[in-house]
Amino acid sequence: MKAKVFLVLILFPLSMATAQIKFDDYFTGKTLRIDYILTVRADTILASLEQLREEGPWAGTIKHLIDPFNYGNYRIAVYDSATNHLIYTNGYSALSNEYQSTPLAKDHFKTFYESVNIPFPRQTIKFVLYQRDKHMNLYPLIVRYINPDDIFISREKYHYQSKDLMINGPVNQKVDLVIIGDGYTEDEQKDFEKDARHFMDVLFSYEPFKDMKDHFNIRIVFSPSQESGTDIPGQNIWRNTVLNSHFYTFGTERYLTTEDYKTVKDIASVVPYDQIIVLVNTAKYGGGGFYNYLNLTAAKNPLAGMVFVHEFGHAFAGLADEYWTSDVAVEDFYDLKKEPWEPNITTLVNFDSKWKDMVADTIPIPTPSTPEYKNVVGVFEGGGYVAHGIYRPMQNCLMRSLSYPFCDVCQKSIKDIIKYYSE
Repeated sequence: MKAKVFLVLILFPLSMATAQIKFDDYFTGKTLRIDYILTVRADTILASLEQLREEGPWAGTIKHLIDPFNYGNYRIAVYDSATNHLIYTNGYSALSNEYQSTPLAKDHFKTFYESVNIPFPRQTIKFVLYQRDKHMNLYPLIVRYINPDDIFISREKYHYQSKDLMINGPVNQKVDLVIIGDGYTEDEQKDFEKDARHFMDVLFSYEPFKDMKDHFNIRIVFSPSQESGTDIPGQNIWRNTVLNSHFYTFGTERYLTTEDYKTVKDIASVVPYDQIIVLVNTAKYGGGGFYNYLNLTAAKNPLAGMVFVHEFGHAFAGLADEYWTSDVAVEDFYDLKKEPWEPNITTLVNFDSKWKDMVADTIPIPTPSTPEYKNVVGVFEGGGYVAHGIYRPMQNCLMRSLSYPFCDVCQKSIKDIIKYYSE
């Protein structure tokens, strides 16, 4: 199934469906993985289903099946096919939507392999994948009826070594993180485990993760690479690694990602997970994070811990970058006439939907970046890669600079996501 997304506008607001859904009425305790191919250009996207897989225990919430946040540049919706009743929603972001905002995308198509997990259905469902453009409109990319008895749903299993690092409770009542590695050889397995433990220690040294540590389960999966390190195209360095990670994504040197998402999902599938973390065995500075999708960090860099927590802010809580002076790959990423979905930036088009209730009556809006307002929640201009027209909650925050903790607004957003998974 293929579609040019600019042709059809979806008017149905997914966020309006608020009725409580009983998990056992519609879903089993397993996971259905849906893989697809997106071929994109600046103004066009072609989508086709690639494969369906039955995987292990469903790790997500079984209480909040209609996602209350409405975050992400992509939205997935699952309907009961018999009644057309909405029974599951979620959102995510990925490399493909970022590519559409790069200069190269104006003239060239690029193909991305993507994948989402949903609870495994008891009966036939209608699955819909939507894209949200920068003007905040939703368009359908894939509409597919899925019969859980379909003989072409793969039941193959992958076998990699896994280990529990921290288990605090049942998967459906905790945030389940899986850590996998790239560029660690068979002889570097202990080094990978050491790095994984270190980064978890760093994560739980930051609030609100520190105070809510008991809401998390941590597991690791080891998948050896043939060679140590990662690809650094700008230095003509190429390494044979299991996840094919690389710097210079979209021409930005520090942007560390992988386009081999199929292998990422194959390796992660041996344990239940809500979030996937990839540690890349390199000392070069860099990383990348995508909401509800993937988090990559260069494990050996001296600043790696802070970079990891920053990128986890993107991947876990959908937090936007609050800086505007650093080199980035995208152009005109936000429509300044629309309110962005990220919880920590605003264009003031609909500030009531953001952190307005956290701003004291005595604080001016917009708020001057002066010492008087150094440590208060306000509305400070600059963020989302532009100096004017987008505003952030506080003068400084980890989403702006690695030297600071998460600001009050970002901490609240993170807490809300943790509670969504674990309460």
